[in-house]
Amino acid sequence: MEDVLDVYARPYDPLRPVVCLDEKSKELHGQLRHPLLTEPGQVRREDSEYVRNGTANLFLWVEPLAGRRGVCVTDRRCATDFAEMLRHLFG
Repeated sequence: MEDVLDVYARPYDPLRPVVCLDEKSKELHGQLRHPLLTEPGQVRREDSEYVRNGTANLFLWVEPLAGRRGVCVTDRRCATDFAEMLRHLFG
């Protein structure tokens, strides 16, 4: 763990950027029924049943020493998408 913390303590070097990358798969849900109309001051009422509208994959990256961050959304989660994201960041 100390080795990882030492990496973040290094001064900024544009030739050797410190980039954190993570990915997350998300299900996309849609409403099966429209929410009930409510009067002002009431909580919106929605049915818990939903329609599954597929999935999406989120790539989140941050370069803390440069103050940069970003997100990329893809339709699927596969090794080639991950490789393309790395190529985008370091290509």
